[in-house]
Amino acid sequence: MSTPLFGGIEAGGTKFVCAVGTSPTTLLHESRFPTTTPAETLGRVLDFFRTIHCETPLAALGIASFGPLDLHPDSPTYGFITSTPKPGWAHTDIVGVFAREFGIPIGFDTDVNGAALGEYRWGAAQGLDTFIYLTIGTGIGGGAFVNGRLVHGLLHPEMGHIRLPRDPARDPFEGICPYHGDCLEGLCSGPALAARWGQKAETLPPDHPAWALQAEYLGQALATFICTLSPQRIILGGGVMNAPTLLPLVRTTTQKALDGYIQHPALHEEIETFIVAPGLGNHAGVLGAIALAELAWKEALHA
Repeated sequence: MSTPLFGGIEAGGTKFVCAVGTSPTTLLHESRFPTTTPAETLGRVLDFFRTIHCETPLAALGIASFGPLDLHPDSPTYGFITSTPKPGWAHTDIVGVFAREFGIPIGFDTDVNGAALGEYRWGAAQGLDTFIYLTIGTGIGGGAFVNGRLVHGLLHPEMGHIRLPRDPARDPFEGICPYHGDCLEGLCSGPALAARWGQKAETLPPDHPAWALQAEYLGQALATFICTLSPQRIILGGGVMNAPTLLPLVRTTTQKALDGYIQHPALHEEIETFIVAPGLGNHAGVLGAIALAELAWKEALHA
């Protein structure tokens, strides 16, 4: 019996990443393109996988998508992107497009849950049973892996939309989230940084005051997540985290926000191995999608 081949789709608010393979060392094909309209973007994804599927049939497909999403299989809108602030994408059936086209098992989850699964399988969360993956980029989201399982519940975690204390006298920027204004995403996403400082995050120099403020807000958020979920590790991905000074600053501000309340070596002398960058780099999302495909394939075999 030949080794099954899996397809993965990292559906991001800025770009889609498509790949085929079974692990980080076996990616056979990969394509990246901007997220435009649903019709155009999903059409490009279909074209990518049609060509491959005709030559080497895929066993399953995994989709790790921006959201919010409907992840409940018994829901009439299962597989849909729902109330997203991404223009044009609200109420888009993303799973159905590929299910109808290929007729193979499809794994579906949030982009951050997918990245968390990828890091668990092959990256910085190997050997752990409770951790958080956060992406700080065009949007902010968090994937939670608790007691060996991805967290879903009512819908799925929306860590990017927690509220943060903001001093208007010190920081008059009111945030850009269309739902909440100055939530975590509204204050700390890439577009929020550009709106506050008048230039894109990647153009801000390392000594710019933006990074101290960014780290302070992220430290507050991480302290909240630590108190809520008690993770064994926090992985910080996304384009904003590429700023060279940001990760060390966030470690310090997280410790400051906790103020010694939780006593554990991981939060003190081991902080550099507690708050870390993704082990899979910018492939965490698409590899997580491939891991979702493998899970869906295994579930179909045992159905």
